[in-house]
Amino acid sequence: MSRNETLFNRAQTVIPGGVNSPVRAFGSVGGFPRFIARAEGSRMWDADGAAYIDYVGSWGPAIAGHAHPAIVEAVREAALKGLSFGAPTEAEVEIAEELCAHLPSLDMVRLVSSGTEATMSAIRLARGFTGRDTIIKFEGCYHGHADCLLVKAGSGLLTFGNPSSGGVPDDFAKHTLVLDYNNPEQLEETFRAKGDSIAAVIVEPFAGNMNLIRPSDRFLHLLRQLCTAHGTVLIFDEVMTGLRVGPQGVQGLVGITPDLTTLGKVIGGGMPVGAFGGRRDIMEKIAPLGSVYQAGTLSGSPVAVAAGLASLKLIQAPGFYEALEARTVQLVEGLQAAAKRHGVTFCAQSFGGMFGLYFADALPQSFADVMASDRNRFNQFFHAMLDAGHYFAPSAFEAGFVSAAHTEADIDATIAAADRVFAGMAA
Repeated sequence: MSRNETLFNRAQTVIPGGVNSPVRAFGSVGGFPRFIARAEGSRMWDADGAAYIDYVGSWGPAIAGHAHPAIVEAVREAALKGLSFGAPTEAEVEIAEELCAHLPSLDMVRLVSSGTEATMSAIRLARGFTGRDTIIKFEGCYHGHADCLLVKAGSGLLTFGNPSSGGVPDDFAKHTLVLDYNNPEQLEETFRAKGDSIAAVIVEPFAGNMNLIRPSDRFLHLLRQLCTAHGTVLIFDEVMTGLRVGPQGVQGLVGITPDLTTLGKVIGGGMPVGAFGGRRDIMEKIAPLGSVYQAGTLSGSPVAVAAGLASLKLIQAPGFYEALEARTVQLVEGLQAAAKRHGVTFCAQSFGGMFGLYFADALPQSFADVMASDRNRFNQFFHAMLDAGHYFAPSAFEAGFVSAAHTEADIDATIAAADRVFAGMAA
């Protein structure tokens, strides 16, 4: 038995499901997870010593590559001065200034410890600011595991959602409307009926948690127009896309300024961190200035902030995003060409350093499109690529990530392996 299997068996006796986050369990692809021993640059090594070219990148934050020397050194220097203080630090001010300079929507920002904490706090703030209870989310978008967000669609249009997790009371779900992602007509109908009672709309402006989907420009612009007209707070969840698809996130790419933005992943350089921020008049409702309470003992952790500042410095290097995008396009186009050579139904797309792979004949436009893709084909592809030393997300519903550490040779090796895998799938 491999050491990975042994560790998984041990873990299952003391950790529910053997993992500390569900997608790590390989539940949707089958088999056992790889326990990672170390990572550097574009590669990871598991407990058995097997090496992988990694396209998960800790789900996005390893944008400069794993264990980048500048980030590691920043963490070391910060740790030597103390792990946490429960008091303000100069570095917190510096990273807040950096984030406000990068993201068009940020007048002010509050640091937290995770993406879930950021979205949960942003929704509480939107409710406190508007004095309303109802929020809108979209089917297939994931915004962390706060109770009001673990909600699936109700039985029909304009009905409130139902809990999608045990432990979430119906009373929590009843304030959440769940709409179809990228459906402008449904959005208009909902605002006509309920617009003046809606506190906030939270959306992944490019979805990454049902694989990568870019909605129509009409959908995003309509969201902004309707929220403005009805006094509803528009929240862009850029925990995954912020500073990943471009230096200003999705909001910079599409030219839409949300009222609040939630961030995570990249801004921590691999350390646990999140943030939410936006319009000054809204952010001033947060304690200690306003009545909306939010707090966190380890918010703005000096070690996490040091990693984030080092990462933000790296991504500002001239040509960083252009090179990152070129590598990602090289991967996506190479995979599509390989699949086409062997007659395998497959398509892919990318934005910045983020990509989506689909065993479908057209790029998905909605949650229903993603659900209709061939998941068995994906699972076959995933395991064959894993065995060949290429680590993709262990789910057909997750986006992938390329880092600045990925070389042209890395991408060529992955495409060559995929070519062999597609040939086998065709046979």
